[in-house]
Amino acid sequence: MNNDLQQNELTHKEHKIANAMKSIKWLLFWIGLAMAFCVGVYFKMGKNSAIDFLGGYLIELSLSIDNVFVFLMIFMSFGIAEHAQHRVLKWGIIGAIVMRFFFVFFGVSVVNKFEWVLYVFGVLLLFSGARMFRKEDEDKDPHDSKVLRAMSKIIPMSTYFDDEKFFTIQNGKRLATPLFGVLVLIESSDIMFAIDSVPAVLSISRDLFIVYTSNIFAILGLRQLFFVIEHMQERFAYVRYGVACILIFTGLKMIAGIIDIHISTPVSIGVIVSVLVLSIVISMVKSKKKTC
Repeated sequence: MNNDLQQNELTHKEHKIANAMKSIKWLLFWIGLAMAFCVGVYFKMGKNSAIDFLGGYLIELSLSIDNVFVFLMIFMSFGIAEHAQHRVLKWGIIGAIVMRFFFVFFGVSVVNKFEWVLYVFGVLLLFSGARMFRKEDEDKDPHDSKVLRAMSKIIPMSTYFDDEKFFTIQNGKRLATPLFGVLVLIESSDIMFAIDSVPAVLSISRDLFIVYTSNIFAILGLRQLFFVIEHMQERFAYVRYGVACILIFTGLKMIAGIIDIHISTPVSIGVIVSVLVLSIVISMVKSKKKTC
């Protein structure tokens, strides 16, 4: 009996490692594609535009990590199976690509007309970064979400899942399944994420093309980033604080313009990469000590 349990645990561990490696390979593919696009920007638009794209992409990719932890909390709370997670993330990413265009277009238009708005964005980023250091936000139950309560008043919902379906038929009536509710939660969390991420990229560039494409390339790798962190989340425990530091740094960079202090994009890239790498290293060291 014990041998069977050990064999099952070993099989489960091997399956988890195999899935993690597969996700890492796909994540590296999307990162490589973004870097190839960056090279294309360099030859078509020049060195400065390429550096701006790289800076914007790194900000978006690092901030995406916090969004992934929110996704994990939602999926775990509702007990969503892995195959259903793939479906929700696919449609969530499609929705994010569409919504992000409106956020970026609006943000660039406003900043180009009213430059002082950048300072407002900077203050918002400071508050967002500080809020991420508070652990109580992690204890919120997605079931109690105001978004779900509002949606249930508009769209009739069933009380059970129907495999991967977003809608089902019950007693002759078409009802939304809880999986559709999860999709709405994912989309609403991405809207909240965009409120932080779009202003952060605007600290790098105000070029609509650069801001939008850096957003999109980060979003395209979001699904694989999710599964990498899901399989290795104990090794990313402190990355959230690194992301908070990046938000605070970006906010300070925006506000510094008031006193005519300008931090260059290459310096910003260096800070972002350093903070992200340091937070990952600390996470891995801490998780290794816990397993010893």
